[in-house]
Amino acid sequence: MYMPPAFNDEDRDSVFATIRAARLANLVTATAEGPQVSPLPLLLDESEGQYGTLHGHLARANPQWRLPVIGEAVAVFMGPDAYITPSWYQTKQETGKVVPTWNYVTVHAHGPVEFFDDPARLLTVVTRLTELHEGARAKPWEVSDAPEDYMAAQLRGIVGLRIPITRLEGKKKMSQNRSEADRRGVAAGLAESARPEERAAAGLIPT
Repeated sequence: MYMPPAFNDEDRDSVFATIRAARLANLVTATAEGPQVSPLPLLLDESEGQYGTLHGHLARANPQWRLPVIGEAVAVFMGPDAYITPSWYQTKQETGKVVPTWNYVTVHAHGPVEFFDDPARLLTVVTRLTELHEGARAKPWEVSDAPEDYMAAQLRGIVGLRIPITRLEGKKKMSQNRSEADRRGVAAGLAESARPEERAAAGLIPT
């Protein structure tokens, strides 16, 4: 990933927070038939390995898991993002030498991908993902709520994946390369947005 030094996020807690908050990732693998990409919910186990390990699953009918992977896989997680209008910059009034840009947060997690279809392992992954996303609900749905034979059939329709992370790239492009006055203008403009993700981005602008 192209990484100007000003935007490099090397803070482990910040990078993990982006992964946890993203909820959905794009799994990218290189193959002899070209790049393969699947949007997937992935679970980060921070205690497993030096940089953590990602767990998830994809549909058995998805050809991505059948194609031999060239090199490592990459899971791409996106955080808040926002269009930045030059109208928010103090520099616009001073010189007019400004152009639009886009602010965003992203993490690229690299690692070898293992695909598996062992029912016990699949059930564990599905259960952990379910607990993660149902946990905040007043009455969480549990895997055990479904009939066992139904769940067994559902598990036969998916393939599990595990990615021990070997390298993390965190990028937080939030106007760090602009003057303090320009950053204040961006933060104020985004704070008034009707879009929740843009208001979230406002809180990430260093002012």
